[in-house]
Amino acid sequence: NVTMEEIHHIHKLDAPSGTAISLAQGVIENSKYSNWTLDNGTESDIHIEAVRTGEVPGTHTVTYDSGIDSIEIKHTAHNREGFALGAVIAAEWLAGKQGIFSMRDVLNIK
Repeated sequence: NVTMEEIHHIHKLDAPSGTAISLAQGVIENSKYSNWTLDNGTESDIHIEAVRTGEVPGTHTVTYDSGIDSIEIKHTAHNREGFALGAVIAAEWLAGKQGIFSMRDVLNIK
Protein backbone atom coordinates (compact mmCIF):
# COMPACT_ATOMS: atom_id res chain seq x y z
CA ASN A 1 0.00 0.00 0.00
CA VAL A 2 1.42 3.40 -1.00
CA THR A 3 0.23 6.63 0.59
CA MET A 4 1.54 10.18 0.53
CA GLU A 5 1.37 13.20 2.78
CA GLU A 6 2.33 16.73 1.81
CA ILE A 7 2.38 19.62 4.27
CA HIS A 8 2.63 23.29 3.28
CA HIS A 9 1.93 26.74 4.71
CA ILE A 10 -1.64 27.99 5.03
CA HIS A 11 -1.15 30.45 2.14
CA LYS A 12 -0.61 27.70 -0.47
CA LEU A 13 -3.67 27.60 -2.68
CA ASP A 14 -3.25 24.33 -4.59
CA ALA A 15 -3.78 20.91 -3.03
CA PRO A 16 -2.14 18.60 -3.59
CA SER A 17 1.08 20.38 -4.50
CA GLY A 18 2.73 19.94 -7.87
CA THR A 19 5.57 18.09 -6.17
CA ALA A 20 3.13 15.63 -4.60
CA ILE A 21 1.49 15.03 -7.98
CA SER A 22 4.91 14.47 -9.61
CA LEU A 23 5.87 11.99 -6.89
CA ALA A 24 2.55 10.16 -7.29
CA GLN A 25 3.00 10.03 -11.09
CA GLY A 26 6.44 8.47 -10.58
CA VAL A 27 4.96 5.75 -8.38
CA ILE A 28 2.08 5.19 -10.84
CA GLU A 29 4.51 4.77 -13.77
CA ASN A 30 6.39 2.07 -11.86
CA SER A 31 3.66 0.17 -10.01
CA LYS A 32 0.18 -1.31 -10.10
CA TYR A 33 -1.39 2.04 -9.16
CA SER A 34 -3.36 3.87 -11.83
CA ASN A 35 -4.34 7.18 -10.23
CA TRP A 36 -3.93 9.45 -7.21
CA THR A 37 -6.75 10.90 -5.14
CA LEU A 38 -7.33 13.21 -2.20
CA ASP A 39 -10.15 10.89 -1.13
CA ASN A 40 -9.73 7.32 0.08
CA GLY A 41 -10.37 6.08 -3.47
CA THR A 42 -9.90 2.46 -4.46
CA GLU A 43 -7.05 -0.03 -4.10
CA SER A 44 -5.64 1.21 -7.42
CA ASP A 45 -5.44 4.82 -6.16
CA ILE A 46 -2.63 6.47 -4.20
CA HIS A 47 -4.15 8.51 -1.38
CA ILE A 48 -2.54 11.94 -0.94
CA GLU A 49 -3.15 13.72 2.35
CA ALA A 50 -2.78 17.48 1.72
CA VAL A 51 -2.23 19.44 4.95
CA ARG A 52 -2.08 23.24 5.20
CA THR A 53 -0.77 24.54 8.52
CA GLY A 54 1.29 27.41 9.91
CA GLU A 55 4.23 28.65 7.84
CA VAL A 56 5.62 25.22 6.83
CA PRO A 57 7.76 25.64 3.65
CA GLY A 58 7.12 22.07 2.48
CA THR A 59 7.27 18.46 3.63
CA HIS A 60 6.58 15.45 1.40
CA THR A 61 6.39 11.86 2.67
CA VAL A 62 5.85 8.74 0.58
CA THR A 63 4.98 5.65 2.66
CA TYR A 64 5.16 2.07 1.43
CA ASP A 65 3.21 -0.02 3.95
CA SER A 66 2.62 -3.77 4.25
CA GLY A 67 1.58 -6.17 6.98
CA ILE A 68 5.27 -6.85 7.58
CA ASP A 69 6.84 -3.39 7.65
CA SER A 70 6.74 0.22 6.48
CA ILE A 71 9.23 2.33 4.55
CA GLU A 72 8.99 6.12 4.50
CA ILE A 73 10.83 8.48 2.17
CA LYS A 74 10.58 12.04 3.44
CA HIS A 75 11.82 15.45 2.32
CA THR A 76 11.52 18.43 4.66
CA ALA A 77 12.34 21.95 3.49
CA HIS A 78 13.57 24.06 6.42
CA ASN A 79 13.02 27.34 4.56
CA ARG A 80 12.22 28.62 1.06
CA GLU A 81 15.83 29.29 0.09
CA GLY A 82 16.10 26.16 -2.07
CA PHE A 83 12.93 27.05 -3.98
CA ALA A 84 14.24 30.57 -4.65
CA LEU A 85 17.61 29.23 -5.82
CA GLY A 86 15.84 26.79 -8.16
CA ALA A 87 13.80 29.64 -9.65
CA VAL A 88 16.95 31.72 -10.28
CA ILE A 89 18.77 28.77 -11.88
CA ALA A 90 15.74 28.06 -14.09
CA ALA A 91 15.47 31.72 -15.13
CA GLU A 92 19.17 31.86 -16.06
CA TRP A 93 18.85 28.60 -18.05
CA LEU A 94 15.70 29.85 -19.81
CA ALA A 95 17.27 33.08 -21.10
CA GLY A 96 17.09 33.13 -24.91
CA LYS A 97 14.99 29.94 -25.20
CA GLN A 98 11.46 29.62 -26.55
CA GLY A 99 8.96 26.89 -25.76
CA ILE A 100 7.58 25.03 -22.77
CA PHE A 101 10.06 23.55 -20.31
CA SER A 102 10.13 21.88 -16.91
CA MET A 103 12.78 21.53 -14.23
CA ARG A 104 13.65 18.19 -15.83
CA ASP A 105 14.87 20.19 -18.83
CA VAL A 106 16.76 22.67 -16.64
CA LEU A 107 18.47 19.84 -14.76
CA ASN A 108 18.99 17.74 -17.92
CA ILE A 109 17.08 14.78 -16.47
CA LYS A 110 15.86 12.37 -19.12
